[in-house]
This record gives sequence, structure tokens and C-alpha cells, in this order.
Amino acid sequence: MKHLLLVVLLCGAGNALFGSPADSTSKPSSGSPTAAVTAPAPVDKKWYDNISLRGYTQFRYNRLLETNSNLGCEQCDRSWGKNGGFFFRRVRMILFGQIHKNVYLYLQPDFGSSAATDRNNFAQLRDAYVDVGVDEFNEFRFRIGQSKMPFGFENLQSSQNRAPLDRADALNSGLPNERETGVVFYWAPKETRAMYANLVRSGLKGSGDYGVLGMGVYNGQVVNTPEANDQLHWVARLSYPYQIGDQIVEAGIQKYKGMFVLTKANLSTGVKYKSDLQYLDERTAASFILYPKPFGFQAEYNVGVGPEFNPVTDSIETRSLRGGYVMALYQFAYDRNNFTAFVRAQTYDGGKKAEKDARSYSVRELEIGLEWQPNSSFELVAMYTMSDRRYEDFGLQSNTQKGNLLRLQAQVNY
Repeated sequence: MKHLLLVVLLCGAGNALFGSPADSTSKPSSGSPTAAVTAPAPVDKKWYDNISLRGYTQFRYNRLLETNSNLGCEQCDRSWGKNGGFFFRRVRMILFGQIHKNVYLYLQPDFGSSAATDRNNFAQLRDAYVDVGVDEFNEFRFRIGQSKMPFGFENLQSSQNRAPLDRADALNSGLPNERETGVVFYWAPKETRAMYANLVRSGLKGSGDYGVLGMGVYNGQVVNTPEANDQLHWVARLSYPYQIGDQIVEAGIQKYKGMFVLTKANLSTGVKYKSDLQYLDERTAASFILYPKPFGFQAEYNVGVGPEFNPVTDSIETRSLRGGYVMALYQFAYDRNNFTAFVRAQTYDGGKKAEKDARSYSVRELEIGLEWQPNSSFELVAMYTMSDRRYEDFGLQSNTQKGNLLRLQAQVNY
């Protein structure tokens, strides 16, 4: 079924590529009826004339009012806790553009990645894809390459637009770094696509345009990691925004499934695991979004199964998982400054497949924050975090850390 879906996706995308290029010659304006007008020679517009460049940088410090230096979050921000200092969380440069009426290009490296625990600020590929439209308005399109997979609203929402500093553990642990390599089909009417764009452009914390319907196949071995078992993951998402009076509401449901292969480099000596290293990796999630006009609300929750370390048997097993978050937001302006206040509570019980020995987690966390944006190019976020985290892998028994900390982030948009 997954391979049949892949063939259909690729064939549809391939057919779209044979369309004729957009007409670059404009009609000459009508001149005086008594004077001859010589129209200027048409200028061929090259594909690179449609390429634009933008980006953003996030600079953080997490040690203020810290009560426990042993409290950390590898999935969230590696500068939490002991030995954490000033830290570039993201340094992104994005090349993008509609290079053909049916072909859209998007390329995003990150120059703030960590190549090792003792090295920062290496370049790493995040996105590299083309959208191939198959109709006049690109309502039906195929996304080919490395991109975010359509699972979870907060996963799809750009870190440039999100209010909390990090994504919640529950859904993000299913797709660490949110991205994978594959082919995804998206559909949305042109009116809905315009709404998606406006929700981001107007500062309403939108997710961007990932269609009303999204479905596709991908490697399933975490971003920038090759396929390991010749079995693709599949994903599907249905999410629809609609207006009620002055408010905009979006509800969605999504699911993914596949076989995840643990890497031996991520396993401790002595831990027990399946001989083929393959574990069922399956999740279903629901999302509800009320955009902040001025009050907003977000809630997401997922359930499923995946690899998780069992401290009782010292083995990695396929175990159930569950968790989600709820968040309230309020946006207001004062003296030409824009503010977003937010409170988010999250919970998660399950494994994290991308971490050592598929660590077992129990997370309870409350965050209270304020985003200040004096202009479109700069914003500052202060967020107070109250966290209770239990995480265990082989040799790390009953590691429970509780603590509070004030986190700061300066973001420059360019």
C-alpha cells in the first residue's frame, strides 16, 4: 500500500513538470490612434529572478532564577542546565521562490546546529524541497524532498512564529526536528491557502500552508538519516480553518505509521533489544486551534506506540505512549509595541526514539511567557518554566529532576 501510494504521488508530480513555462511577455499598452508606437522587445524572465532570501536568528540564555542545574531537555534546548551559557538556538537562511507557475522552491540550512555535545554552530540541512502544482491555482500539489511532515499543528508551525520557545515533548518526540525525506500530496482551495498565508502575515501564530488534506510517505528514520529497513512510513492529516464571527478556528486529526530502526550508536553496552532493531512506530493525534483575536487557545494530544526503554527488564520494548498540551494566548498592542502573553501546560508519558536507548520519559511542565515585538525585525521572549521530568535509559535509574528557570530569547527577523 505504501509503495502504491508513492508511485501515485511521483507520477502525479512528474506529469505537472511538463507544463509550459509562464508567459513572460506582456501585452503592449494601447497608444495614440494617430501615432505609431514601437513596443519594447520582450525580456525573458529567468527562474532566478523569482528567488528571494529571508531568515531569522534566535539567541538564548536559560540560567536566570535556575533552581536545579541538573534539569535539562535534550529534545528542547541543549543549553538548559549545567554548563549552559549563551546559545544560538537557530541561525536560518531561507532561499525560496515561485520559479515556474507550477513549481515552488524552498531551501533552508541552519547554521546553529550541534555536530556533537561539545561543538556548536555547524551548518545542517533542514528543508530542501519543491512544490509541484498540477492545476492553475496550485490547489493540488506534490511536495518532493526534505520537509516537515504533516503531523501536529505545533510541529508545522515555524519556530519564528511560535510563542513558546520549544515545541511540546508529546507530539514533537514523534518527529524530532519535524522533518523527513519523502513525497507529500497537499490539497487546499485557493481561498483557504490565502487564509493560511494571512494568519502568519498578520501575526496570529499560524502554522503556514500545509493544506486542508496532506498525505504522503517518508523514510521514517529521523531527519538527515538514511532509510534503514526498506519500509517507508506513511502519514495523513486533515485540518480545516473556518471563521466564526471575528474568530478563526482550526480543527485537525493526523496519523503516521511505520517501522523504526534503532541505531547501534545510540545503544548502551548491555541494554537488551530486538535482534533486527525494528520497532512499531505509530501515533494518532487531534488538534484544536482558536487563533488569538485577541484571546486564543491551542490544544493537541496524541496516543500511540513506539520503542521505549523498560527499566524493569533493562530492555527496549514496543510500549504505549500518550501526551499533549493546552495553551492560552492573549495578544495586545501598546504604544506601537505588540505583545503576546501565553500559558502552556504539557504532559507526556512514553519513549523518545531518537535519544539514547529510546529513553523512557514522564513529563509534567508549566510555562508562563510574554513575547514583546517592538517592530517586525526584532522580538524578545521571557518564559518562566516549572518542570518535573523523569527520564531513564540503561544505567540511568530513576532519574527525576524538578526545577524552575527563567528563559530569555532575542530573535532577529530579516
